[in-house]
Amino acid sequence: MNIQDKIIKTVPVYEVSENLKDVITFFEETTYSHVGVTEHSAYLGLLSENDLACFEPEKKIEDFRFEMEDFFVTKDTGWLDLLEMFSRNEANILPVLDENRLVVGYYDLEDVVDVFIDTPFFREPGAILIVSIGAKDYSFSEIAQIVEGNNARLLGAFITASENDIVQITLKVGAQSLNEVAQTFRRYNYTIIYGNSDDQFLEDLKQRSDYLEKYLNV
Repeated sequence: MNIQDKIIKTVPVYEVSENLKDVITFFEETTYSHVGVTEHSAYLGLLSENDLACFEPEKKIEDFRFEMEDFFVTKDTGWLDLLEMFSRNEANILPVLDENRLVVGYYDLEDVVDVFIDTPFFREPGAILIVSIGAKDYSFSEIAQIVEGNNARLLGAFITASENDIVQITLKVGAQSLNEVAQTFRRYNYTIIYGNSDDQFLEDLKQRSDYLEKYLNV
């Protein structure tokens, strides 16, 4: 997939010397959480919709320089890192910078989630398995070997939690039965955190999709 195709260039970027009037209108007319600000065309930071009540039309953006948030991605940022950045900053839009710190566009959360949901991890039938193990004791090649050694297909895997030198890894496995795969993981000293059937996975996904839709429509 080419996530760069999802960069949008229709959302404005404001110069720090401008008045807040247009920024206020932008937030009132859209559902975006942030908007980018530049200084002499170089990226400076982000104004947040959460500060809208404090904005006064006649004031300059400069007056809010020290209240700006500072997060961004580049054209080389992968889609999983994009999702993490959206979540960490409670944002639904991310500015995309080039090597000269110029804003080339934005990523919209809804567009990136659509890419995520369109991957085989979500679209292919299978089961979800979450395992945990010491951060120094696993490898993705071993995980693939365990799954495929049970005549199953590994449709996707990524680390979904890491704490106190323990990582949790979420797997999507194409298999008639998850039991043999889970038992093999146990023999390799993995702890099984969660495992479910495809029907339950689809129900869980529907609930999360409903929540996401409500969030995007706020």
